[in-house]
Amino acid sequence: MRPAELEHYLYTHIPLSRAMQVVVIEVSGNEIILEAPLAPNINHQDTVFGGSASAVAILAGWSLVHVRLAAAGIAAHLVIQRNTLHYDLPIRGRFAARARMADPDSWQTFVRTLTRRRKARLTVQCALTCGDTTVGHCEADYVATSASGCG
Repeated sequence: MRPAELEHYLYTHIPLSRAMQVVVIEVSGNEIILEAPLAPNINHQDTVFGGSASAVAILAGWSLVHVRLAAAGIAAHLVIQRNTLHYDLPIRGRFAARARMADPDSWQTFVRTLTRRRKARLTVQCALTCGDTTVGHCEADYVATSASGCG
C-alpha cells in the first residue's frame, strides 16, 4: 500500500485523521510513519494536545497492523484494546508517530491465532518525535477478529 492510499483510507474511514491533518509519510511492512501539524492539534499552552498525540500514535500502530493484514489478504476487524503513552517533552510543532512491531517475530503467531481462533492480539510500539527529538513513547495492543461470521 502506498502512503497516498493509506491516507485516503484513513480520511474516509477515520474522519478524525483528516481533522487532525494527519499525513502518511512512510508505509512498509515493518514501519508506518504519520505526521501532524501543531495548528489543528494545539492546546491552551501552545503545544500539542495530549489527546492528539495519543490519537496519532494509536492511529500509526493501527495502520501498521491494518497494512500488514491487507498485504496478507486477511479480512479482519481491527480495534485498539489498550495503550500506554509516556509524554517525555512538550510537543511544540509538527510531530511524527513512528510505529513498529514490539516483537517482529510475533506476526506469524498473530496470524496463526487469528486463523485458528478468529481472534488475536498484537503489540505495537510507537515513538513520537518533533524534529529530531523523541518526545514520547507509546505501546498499544490491537485486537483483530475474523471479518466473517459472529464474534
